[in-house]
Amino acid sequence: MTKHFLICAGLAAMVALTGCSALNDGVSDIGSGVSDVTSDISSGLSDVESDISSGLSDAQSDLDSGLSDDGNRGHSGKPADSSEQRDESNTADSAPASGAPSAPAASGPEDSEPASTAGVSAPAAYDLSALDNTKQGWGQGVRVDEKNRPEASLIYQEKYGKYDAVFIGEESPVLYLTFDCGYENGNTAPILDTLKEKGVQAVFFVVSDYVDRQPELVQRMIDEGHAIGNHSDKHPCMPEQTVERCEQEIMTLHNRMIEEFGYTMNLFRPPAGEFSERTLAQTQELGYKSVFWSYAYADWDPNNQMGPDKALPKITAALHPGAIYLLHAVSPDNAAILGDFIDAAREQGYEFALYS
Repeated sequence: MTKHFLICAGLAAMVALTGCSALNDGVSDIGSGVSDVTSDISSGLSDVESDISSGLSDAQSDLDSGLSDDGNRGHSGKPADSSEQRDESNTADSAPASGAPSAPAASGPEDSEPASTAGVSAPAAYDLSALDNTKQGWGQGVRVDEKNRPEASLIYQEKYGKYDAVFIGEESPVLYLTFDCGYENGNTAPILDTLKEKGVQAVFFVVSDYVDRQPELVQRMIDEGHAIGNHSDKHPCMPEQTVERCEQEIMTLHNRMIEEFGYTMNLFRPPAGEFSERTLAQTQELGYKSVFWSYAYADWDPNNQMGPDKALPKITAALHPGAIYLLHAVSPDNAAILGDFIDAAREQGYEFALYS
């Protein structure tokens, strides 16, 4: 009996020990399995997080690339039909036709890479369709400040300077001579003779027809150190043209000057001084400054001249710091008084520089 009891007790103990060992092994296996599962989950989450981050990075890169492409798109189209050149009008002795200018757009792209048009790098890109295209005429008016500077020039310079539009130079005793050349009637050569004699350089704004008919004079201007400015192809009112036509008007003459004279222009004078916020912005996009003036007078009609004795004191009385003079090369008065005007300005402490 005792023997049987001992045998049973031993067997029970063996079973108990075997069960505990198995239980321990099971718990160990479960723990190992949980650890493996946890590791797999962590690894999976890490991979998913990496994929999400990578995807977001790729999406942001694509978005940035897309925005950059949109900001750099230029404005182009088929050239518009040419129109006949019209006579230039000038409101030099009157206040600006539309009163105080409208404020430019609050902001525009400033950091986008410039588009390139025939070798001219554009400094900025605008949504031209969003800019005001109301036509404005320009004349410096008769009201001046204590330094004899036209108040209208100062106002417009503040309003439109962001578009590289220039209505007056810096406040210094420096003068800039500019001549508009729509056609030739024999006065440009004497003007060039005087400028050479006095050691003064000027800007000559030409249209395509002038280049057609006077290539020798254009070449002489270049050879003698003067600047050639773009006055458009056909001399239209720029705000009345489409965006495509405005580009054609500027770039037709621009490309021709490069091809025929190896000369690159960067100064533009709008025909008749007519402009809008949109045309100023587009001119800037094409790599040009829009150069207006802070003094001009009624000199464009060769059959209606006031005579040298009146013209000389009139333009001399308008001297002011940073003055940009607009003179028409068809005026016999201008050809006659130019040397005396240069001397009178120098006597008053002014010097002449080439606007660039």
